[in-house]
Amino acid sequence: MRFTRRALIAAAAVSPTVGLASPTTAKEVQSEPQLTLPARGAFAAMPVTYLDSGSTHPMPLGARAALEDYLRYKTRATGAPDLDLSAMEENAVRQFGLMVGADPDELCFVQSTTMGENLVLQALDMPATGGRIVTDALHFFGSFYTYGELAKAGMDVVTLPMTAEGRIDMAAMEAAVNHRTRLVSISHVSTINGFEHDLKRVCDVAHAHGAYVYVDIIHGAGSTPLDLKAAGVDFAACASYKWLMGDFGLGFLYVRKAVQEKIRRPWWGYHQIRSFQSHAYPYDSPGPMPADYAAREDATGRFAMGTTSWTGAVQLDHSLTWINRLGVDAIQKARQPLADAVQSELRRRGYEPLTPLDSRTALVAFALKDARPKLSERLAAAKVRITVSQHRFRVSLAVFNDMNDIDRLLEALPASPPA
Repeated sequence: MRFTRRALIAAAAVSPTVGLASPTTAKEVQSEPQLTLPARGAFAAMPVTYLDSGSTHPMPLGARAALEDYLRYKTRATGAPDLDLSAMEENAVRQFGLMVGADPDELCFVQSTTMGENLVLQALDMPATGGRIVTDALHFFGSFYTYGELAKAGMDVVTLPMTAEGRIDMAAMEAAVNHRTRLVSISHVSTINGFEHDLKRVCDVAHAHGAYVYVDIIHGAGSTPLDLKAAGVDFAACASYKWLMGDFGLGFLYVRKAVQEKIRRPWWGYHQIRSFQSHAYPYDSPGPMPADYAAREDATGRFAMGTTSWTGAVQLDHSLTWINRLGVDAIQKARQPLADAVQSELRRRGYEPLTPLDSRTALVAFALKDARPKLSERLAAAKVRITVSQHRFRVSLAVFNDMNDIDRLLEALPASPPA
């Protein structure tokens, strides 16, 4: 039986829809942000059916307008707005905290998720202090390099496998975490298949043995309900170019307040400074050192770098506020019928699922041997954009996608897995 658009729309009856035209001016974009789902009018018209936001998320029109205002400000053009960049940075941090369940003093800007993860490892003095790290095959694949090198340096690294259902077995994790474990390092939502860890359960297992928990939240923050404080997560990091609808070069690091005093500063940067008085220049008060200074005692005071990307902060000032107004719970609820439709139809066609059937995340993945040569040309011809890897493909569902997009995807994919 063909899975028709009519059936798809019926399956999505619980999803709120809207028929707004795209705003045409920056003023319209900023003054009337779309707060219904799917939020197609909040984004530019796209030349393809875009189901790849898990790679890079398109920029909302409101964020583009905010960035255009910043560029006028930066060029000092006549009539340019007088922007308060510090206030925008503070709002971005505050909005991110509201989104993930964190206080502002538990957050700081970092360059990327990988930067945040490495800063945590340095703050824990790894590999010098030794011990065990427990991670899993559904963590970010780029971290395989990180933990492989730590293993070469003498740390005991355990990588738990993915089960046949696309999960990480918690019984296996409980067996792997022992008194020698220093860190459990995982992804909240896996970039591979969208599997979502029960963070509270993971933290309970780790903390029972005195271990810390680091979580890569790049596929959870902004797309899937998340409360770091309630779960007991010690460290978390993410970049902003995916579900936060920002850009490359700026992200967030979370450090739980209760652990901040237990770890060392991994480096020094002037954004960590709370107070500063020089003694080296004309008219300065004299002193035995070139300067007196004191560092902040929050996450910024322990992990901050130097300058922040103002273009990134301007975008996030808009996009994070908008996402919070939409509500991550509402985003997840509106998206679920789309994910269920992809899951049910491709399973019916005989495709090999990688994503658990009960998943509530934005990613749906399937395994297919030699996926690139079998699917790439078909999808390109149909003007459908998803992630196609060597032996798997992944669909990423965003706030602007609707059931018509799913119908185009299903029409573009072969009726059965290509041999």
